[in-house]
Amino acid sequence: MPAAKTALVVIDVQRGILDLPSLSRKKEIDQALDETVVRIAGLIQRARTASVPVIYIQHDGGPGHRLEPGTSGWPLRLEITPQPGERVIHKLACDAFFETTLGAELAAAGIKQLVICGCMTQYCIDTTVRRAVSLGYDVILAADGHTTADTRTLRFEQIIAHHNALLDGFDAGEHEVRVCPVSEIRLS
Repeated sequence: MPAAKTALVVIDVQRGILDLPSLSRKKEIDQALDETVVRIAGLIQRARTASVPVIYIQHDGGPGHRLEPGTSGWPLRLEITPQPGERVIHKLACDAFFETTLGAELAAAGIKQLVICGCMTQYCIDTTVRRAVSLGYDVILAADGHTTADTRTLRFEQIIAHHNALLDGFDAGEHEVRVCPVSEIRLS
């Protein structure tokens, strides 16, 4: 049986994604984000080499939001700049499928499997991963290819570990999530 046609989905890797008020561990959070972006950039390059489509999801925040279009926090990070022909899909909610063209574009391309990475683990990553599986996609979540900031009750490392454990094996019918380190993800 041939391998499922795959796309790499990069969610909300924007300049101001973690510019949140009252981050007490800003230095550690920024360093973790930078390291995650390096891994994501490597995954993007591997996808391009393998002719796997790369789709960027960019959050459009409302007025005054750190990701408001046209503000300094809104652009995608330079390390992951899309190449000509790579799609950028704009969203207004945590779910990258909600009121966007993502589902239609994946269907038109015959995509059956998604590799997902990016930012805001407990919001946009979690929601999009769960929705993708319920829509009939198999998902590989890049275990060290997503990140977030601390909350009032949990450190970002705890949030990432929790979601990696919680989502690994999550399924809907025949479709499921596998959590895998970036270095072990095979793109074809």
